[in-house]
Amino acid sequence: MPSFSKTISIRWADLDPNYHMRHSVYYDLGAQQRIEIIESLGLTLKLMQEQGFGPILFREECVFKKEILLSDTITLHARLAKCNEDASRWTVQHEFTSSDNKTCATLTLDGAWIDVRRRKLLSPIPQIVIDAFAAFPRTKNFMN
Repeated sequence: MPSFSKTISIRWADLDPNYHMRHSVYYDLGAQQRIEIIESLGLTLKLMQEQGFGPILFREECVFKKEILLSDTITLHARLAKCNEDASRWTVQHEFTSSDNKTCATLTLDGAWIDVRRRKLLSPIPQIVIDAFAAFPRTKNFMN
């Protein structure tokens, strides 16, 4: 199953007082990866700003399974778990895996698109969004 993957090294600043990765870093890494992915698919921040829309999150949840320590190298995999046909609503799943391919955490979020001028959900969805999300790798149990 393909995914957008990114290998990361853990920084000293990513740790909490227990010397493992701080919970909020998982969310920050997921957000950064999502922006890099949609940019690579042509859905740039500049384009969204010019057209007056952007992503909005309804739910973001991380399930922690294995500690991530300073010396660890982690691969972050992103896949689309759900998506409406018009890409108006979607679920992205980030899987944090260790160098021995064990799942350390799974970050799941539900989102949509907001018209930033009207402060309402975007409708209709621009074709570039539909095309970008059509190119997004899917989870094994992807749902429309």
